[in-house]
Amino acid sequence: MQIYAFSHHFLYICIILTRNKTMIQSMTGYGKAIVTYKDKKINVEIKSLNSKSLDLSVRIAPLYREKEMEIRQMVTAALERGKVDFSIWIEKDALTDAAPVNAALIENYYHQIKAIAARSGIPEPQDWFGTLLRMPDVTVRNEVEVLEDGEWEAARRAVEEAIAHLTAFRRQEGEALERKFKEKIDNIEQLLRSIGPYEKSRVEKIRARIVEGLGKIPEVDYNENRLEQELIYYIEKLDISEEKQRLANHLDYFRQTMAEPKANGKKLGFIAQEMGREINTTGSKSNLAEMQNIVVKMKDELEQIKEQVLNAL
Repeated sequence: MQIYAFSHHFLYICIILTRNKTMIQSMTGYGKAIVTYKDKKINVEIKSLNSKSLDLSVRIAPLYREKEMEIRQMVTAALERGKVDFSIWIEKDALTDAAPVNAALIENYYHQIKAIAARSGIPEPQDWFGTLLRMPDVTVRNEVEVLEDGEWEAARRAVEEAIAHLTAFRRQEGEALERKFKEKIDNIEQLLRSIGPYEKSRVEKIRARIVEGLGKIPEVDYNENRLEQELIYYIEKLDISEEKQRLANHLDYFRQTMAEPKANGKKLGFIAQEMGREINTTGSKSNLAEMQNIVVKMKDELEQIKEQVLNAL
């Protein structure tokens, strides 16, 4: 019993200590554990979903309610964030859990009913057992159950094991999230690079379009030097060099944050928002169809990141 308890307690401590060595974890998870103590099966089940903070709901068997604060502290310390539903309940052997029949009380009821029947002339019941078993307190359990130290140790072990299973589930889901994020970040980076050739050619296209437009207006005389100055000013207003550089920096920062010992889903969400601003500005400055098509693709990749980052712990 002691070795078993130590091994599970050690597993729980390892989960808590190695959480900081894992990268992204999902807020979605499920854990369950069953521990046997004497004639009881102690069941613990924990489910977690997305939430901005820790929203813990507990359902605790009456016998363990005195330990509710300790249970809450264990769950809070391990899970940090998410909408968490915690349940602990007891299953007992039906043979040993049957409420005892109060034989003395039944006998007392029997004699009273016979005496009343004799005095009043009312016929005695045909089904004595059926009648007597329906009388008050015949099968009521009167003893008060007290939580033993050994049983609480077993229950605590079940809580630790369920938390460990849920944490492992979260880590597994987090690995899938990380692969998804890396794929989307790489896609945005490749799309960002693909803008380069169009960006260089659009200067000449803008100049040619303006000159062509001026040529269609009859009897218009313009100063070529002045035109060049205006073109330079116009093109500088459409320059996206800074947006591209900032977006590239955000992509690198997103990767660095994912690789941190304790990746933060909220922080990843903030970085994704900044990425969105640079992509939107790039789109507003891109007056070339090919560039705008690339921006639309980047937005689509980023939207998938934003959807999934809500699930990151």
